[in-house]
Amino acid sequence: MRVSAKVDYALRAAVELAAHQGDERLVTSEQIAERQGIPHAFLTNILQSLRQGGLVTSKRGPVGGHALSKPADTVLIADVIRAIDGPLAGVSGQHPEELDFTGSAAPLQDVWIAVRANLREILEHVTLADVANNDLPKIVDKRAANEDAWVSR
Repeated sequence: MRVSAKVDYALRAAVELAAHQGDERLVTSEQIAERQGIPHAFLTNILQSLRQGGLVTSKRGPVGGHALSKPADTVLIADVIRAIDGPLAGVSGQHPEELDFTGSAAPLQDVWIAVRANLREILEHVTLADVANNDLPKIVDKRAANEDAWVSR
């Protein structure tokens, strides 16, 4: 899985909003950009996508800013990725179950279905609150503890 800069920035922005969910004041895009090292112009586009995806609300004006539209413990990492990039595991713009491989390539559909299932195992079980509170699910700790997981190939 390739994580685009846009998804990376969106996740960082969403976690920043999660970390400040209980605050009295909204978080400005300038604060998010500064705290997370995200180019402000890029962040504006990302926040718009997150608003369109129903994950973020915003308010204009001198006391304006941004907030999550739902409790952080209900927003999954997968939700943010889907709001920015669409389905977790698409192949040539299609969902894996929609593919029609033939002949010797037919088992590739099962491979793509399995890849999607593995992505979901993590991304649909980690919430923004988990990340913001540094309290990741055991499955993440287990997978990250595997030395081989840290080796790039």
